[in-house]
Amino acid sequence: MKKYKNDPNLYFDYRDTKTLQRYIDSYGRIEPVAKTGLSSKQQRQLATAVKRARHLALLPFVSNN
Repeated sequence: MKKYKNDPNLYFDYRDTKTLQRYIDSYGRIEPVAKTGLSSKQQRQLATAVKRARHLALLPFVSNN
């Protein structure tokens, strides 16, 4: 995954699984800040959105491999 420019208007919604999957690695873990290039506030928002999506079974907790 390439590093993205820090976009202040970037918002993560737990229902938007395609966007969230870009920030999850092949093992199902959330990518670190160094790789995503997000601010700390955006990274926390991403983590919350991913956790909500996992809880509602929109995203898997682990990969299928």
